[in-house]
Amino acid sequence: MSEFNWTERDQLAVEVGRGLTADAVQNVGNGHPGTAISLSGVAYTLFQKVMNFDPNDDQWLGRDRFVLSAGHSSLTLYNQLFLAGAGLELDDLKGLRQWGSLTPGHPEYGHTRGVETTTGPLGQGISNAVGMAMATRRIHGLLDPNTPLGDSPFDHYTFVIAGEGDLEEGVASEASSIAGTQKLGNLVVLYDENDITIEDNTSIAYTEDALARYAAYGWHTQTVDFRNNGNYHENLQAVFDAIEEAKKVTDRPSIIKLKTIIAWPSPNIQNSAGAHGNALGDEEIRGLKEKIGLNPDLTFQVPDGLLEYTRGQVAARAAAAHEVWDAKFEAWKNTNPEKFALYQRLLTRSLPEGWEKALPVFEPGQKIATRAASGKVLNALKDVLPELWGGSADLAGSNSTTMDGEPSFIPSERSSKKFPGNEFGRTLHFGIREHAMGSILNGITLEGLTRVYGGTFLVFADYMRPPVRLAALMKIPSIFVWTHDSVGVGEDGPTHQPVEHMWSYRAIPGLDMVRPADANETAWAWRGILENTSNPAGLVLTRQGVPVFERGEGQAHGDVLASAEGTLKGGYVLADADKLDVVLIATGSEVQLALEARAKLAQDGIGARVVSMPSVEWFNRQDAAYRESVIPTSVRARVSVEAGVTFGWASIVGDAGRSVGIDNFGASADGALLMEKFGMTAEHVVEAAKESIAAAK
Repeated sequence: MSEFNWTERDQLAVEVGRGLTADAVQNVGNGHPGTAISLSGVAYTLFQKVMNFDPNDDQWLGRDRFVLSAGHSSLTLYNQLFLAGAGLELDDLKGLRQWGSLTPGHPEYGHTRGVETTTGPLGQGISNAVGMAMATRRIHGLLDPNTPLGDSPFDHYTFVIAGEGDLEEGVASEASSIAGTQKLGNLVVLYDENDITIEDNTSIAYTEDALARYAAYGWHTQTVDFRNNGNYHENLQAVFDAIEEAKKVTDRPSIIKLKTIIAWPSPNIQNSAGAHGNALGDEEIRGLKEKIGLNPDLTFQVPDGLLEYTRGQVAARAAAAHEVWDAKFEAWKNTNPEKFALYQRLLTRSLPEGWEKALPVFEPGQKIATRAASGKVLNALKDVLPELWGGSADLAGSNSTTMDGEPSFIPSERSSKKFPGNEFGRTLHFGIREHAMGSILNGITLEGLTRVYGGTFLVFADYMRPPVRLAALMKIPSIFVWTHDSVGVGEDGPTHQPVEHMWSYRAIPGLDMVRPADANETAWAWRGILENTSNPAGLVLTRQGVPVFERGEGQAHGDVLASAEGTLKGGYVLADADKLDVVLIATGSEVQLALEARAKLAQDGIGARVVSMPSVEWFNRQDAAYRESVIPTSVRARVSVEAGVTFGWASIVGDAGRSVGIDNFGASADGALLMEKFGMTAEHVVEAAKESIAAAK
């Protein structure tokens, strides 16, 4: 066991952290001081005495990851980044929660160095951490499979500080259950149980034995009780020892319950709801500083020489950790040149040269569900993109997310007859836990080096909306595969038939929604998603078979349809007309209706252009000249065709336009019959086109 060395200067740094917390929140007039005050010593112990952490290299592969799941207590992290010299200075703490500062109200990934994930909604951070721990093991298996777990340069720990609010959220329960099943021995959670939330004592809503619950999940559990039967003692030696004990348990994730008093040792407000989310006030801060030995007449007090000590201590530990890690990495690099070449590519999230040649081309004249086409794409890519992995929330067969012959990512003893696997496998099983799946996908993506996808039905995307939104907020390339995309689902009925979902998700800034029209658009959609590493994407696929269009090699001309390569533009002219009277804009399975309507309109002497628009977001990124070439402003007669709510199409079809869609819930019947009953027919498109032409005149 490592030795716990503690000096008077360490204790002073902890007290300074408490003072900085009180001052920062008081300075801005709002925030969450209580937890950051009472956990100042715990956080300091992690950053200064436990974690492999380099303040000068926040992307060092060998670092331990730290996730502040209780993100409202942002100063718990900010203070440690400041004390360690990891990019925050005193002025940043003074700027807490203010415009343009590096210290927003909740830590934000990509905004502040040292922040591994954006933790706003409670429960997301601990769930991200489960994904990080899973990704660490997958990366080990991908790059260093012959080295025992724990001995590779790709192994590290993920540490979490979570509160009662985190454990109350259902997503944390889902993810923690998965972590137990996965036996993630590289995950250590410090659970602050202080019995206080915004609404006062937790007894009004939260009464279970959390550690018993986690033991049932398969976690290793410990308790460190600072309360000590009314004789409060902040025993940081015990915290350190519990963490070291947790690190020895390699076959289970670990949770350490800390019995604390919120805002301790504040003289009057400790152990109250007011300490959770309010500034303490000048008198209370004065009393706190007097108790902890700081000058009550000074604000943002950092005694001379303290930063030299704390930053020097971290730097020395980082140098020692680097020396050990660098030796491991060099030894691995020298004996694994091919794996090292792969590592270099993965480090930049670049794709191998010519990888796109592996994408399948589907022959016309057949009907293929786009979910099935997506499955064929994944199988075609499995050998050329070893970093690509994923699975489903218990719907692998329906989502077509399993790569044939690839082992499951699962401890070998958890294997089933259908899904044999091992700890380094590739096929993920999330169980019926869509919310946790989204959060875990984000954690895997944040860990780096691999690309991951997860599937469920589009209607159940609502169960995972918070992590989808956070992926967009963080600008990370998580991939969400959503199938069964319309009332075409059929007999399962309206509970399983998404109608509002496409525009609901298009409303999230930074999320690309991609709904391909046929099998070849599906292949190009995967190409566009994988080539983009700047933001997440939702790939939306049909249950029912749709025709594979016969196409030419370039742009549309005469009766020859355009190449599916136009998918990468988001919207493209699929079929054109010599005389352009109306533009039909369709997505997904409804593109075939637009093509049928075009033919019927031609019989009446009306020239219709069909625009396939698999991704509104990709189309809007094109320059104005391209968008004008596809949907000319001179042609005001326009019709959108999509089996879902229509309100979002108004900005595209304009004041004379019409939208063919479904502005109500579905029903239980055959999918093809439902499409007809709800007006998703070529005849209805023809009628709408003629109405739009009349309106445009």
